[in-house]
Amino acid sequence: MADVSGTELSEEKENEIELKKRQKRPWEEFRRSGKIGITPELPETLGFFDISAVKREQQEVSADPSLTRFICAELTRGYFLEHNEAKYTERRERVYTCMRIPKELEKLMIFGFFLCADAFLYIFTLLPLRVLLALLRLLTLPCCGFSGSRLLQPAQVCDMLKGLILVLCFSMMHYVDYSMMYHLIRGQSVIKLYIIYNMLEVADRLFSSFGQDILDALYWTATEPKERKRDSIGVIPHFFMAVFYVFLHSILIMVQASTLNVAFNSHNKSLLTIMMSNNFVEIKGSVFKKFEKNNLFQMSNSDIKERFTSYVLLLIVCLRNMEQFSWNPDHLWMLFPDVFMVVMSEVAVDIIKHAFITKFNDITADVYSEYRASLAFDLVSSRQKNAYTDYSDSVARRMGFIPLPLAVLLIRVVMSSVKVQGALSYTCVFLFYLGMVTLKVLNSIVLLGKSCVYVKRANMEDKLFERPPTAPSFSAKSPSKSDPPDSCPSTSEPQSDTEPPTASPLQEEEADEASDMNHRAPNKDLLEIDRFTICGNRID
Repeated sequence: MADVSGTELSEEKENEIELKKRQKRPWEEFRRSGKIGITPELPETLGFFDISAVKREQQEVSADPSLTRFICAELTRGYFLEHNEAKYTERRERVYTCMRIPKELEKLMIFGFFLCADAFLYIFTLLPLRVLLALLRLLTLPCCGFSGSRLLQPAQVCDMLKGLILVLCFSMMHYVDYSMMYHLIRGQSVIKLYIIYNMLEVADRLFSSFGQDILDALYWTATEPKERKRDSIGVIPHFFMAVFYVFLHSILIMVQASTLNVAFNSHNKSLLTIMMSNNFVEIKGSVFKKFEKNNLFQMSNSDIKERFTSYVLLLIVCLRNMEQFSWNPDHLWMLFPDVFMVVMSEVAVDIIKHAFITKFNDITADVYSEYRASLAFDLVSSRQKNAYTDYSDSVARRMGFIPLPLAVLLIRVVMSSVKVQGALSYTCVFLFYLGMVTLKVLNSIVLLGKSCVYVKRANMEDKLFERPPTAPSFSAKSPSKSDPPDSCPSTSEPQSDTEPPTASPLQEEEADEASDMNHRAPNKDLLEIDRFTICGNRID
């Protein structure tokens, strides 16, 4: 009986508590049920809530919608951003990524610029000395005797071929009149010159894409082991093909420099403005395309090459203009605003293009440090004892920058602009050469130190001690999947500390999975890129 009475008392207490709750907040039941009217259970006044407020709310609900009520609702409505925290955090990270792009991109561009400058200065400083050493070995060979199976080492053979190409192309460029070409271009209309400049830009990319293949074919044909079965057309045909290519590419760059010189010397600067606005058209052709990590790396290398080439063209234009005005320094200050506009337009276009490409393709700004480490790996690996390529050729393959045609044109312009007469002039030339050698050596030392730091940060130093492939592959662009992992540095394990890509759990969203696959791509993909197709930045 005691248990029964206890349960009855507890039920009565629960009923009383429920009744008190209903009496305390009766308006919630009205809102849930949608009833209109007042029940006898509702008291007239409930502490902090008045019955008149319930009546006014019921009248507003039952009233017809009006413009005043809509405007009041628009002015007083609220929302809570924290309900979608992940979305807004992602948007904020994208903004921060775009803000970091200029700094990270310019770090890569500056490093790549000095890499191109190092390869370009090599043509004027160390290459002549290496050619002299190779000639000295040939002259002293009868005295020393034949100690080996080769007359010259493969690197010396390549140096001799580069020196012969430079001498022959420079001799042929003497028959090309720069002044006549300048006046011929100046007589054309503005629209025609604009079209010519665009055609020259496309032709330069096509020449760069095919030119290094011609030079590599010549170097390999000249240094290929003789015991193998001959499957080439011979060294002499390859040599003439290389000379013909370098000569044509030098003329093409000369026409580019002449067109740019005409734009600088035009009275209303309309051609220069049109040519600079053409850079912004490049944004339209690149930003709205799908870009992977490797494609962006190839585009970055192409932008480095274009920027360095444009600086050399500006140097040629300044030299030609200073010669026409008898090296008056006042005229150099007149050229400075136009030069500054060209340089700033190049920088602005690169920043805008890369910022939106990374935004649309969900690529972080840290990827540019990986690109810098890959370029540094090329430099450090070319200094090893087991290196299988010259550093200047490595830069040419990676960026599409071929220094030979540009060097031939610059030598031609300098020789025609500067007259060397007398012992004092030759002394100044010798001192200038020593200064260039000093600059080249200092630049190489600083680059090598920076490259070692970048390689160590990326944990790629183990790849430096791997042996190069003993047999040439049939395709450098698409290595065979059946090759052993230690056949070459580009087909081995990734060099970074990032964990290998694994299958995402089924519970993750598709967007997160795609982002992980993009950002966790191993560094070996970057090392596999040689120089595929510069036009269109396509990766096969």
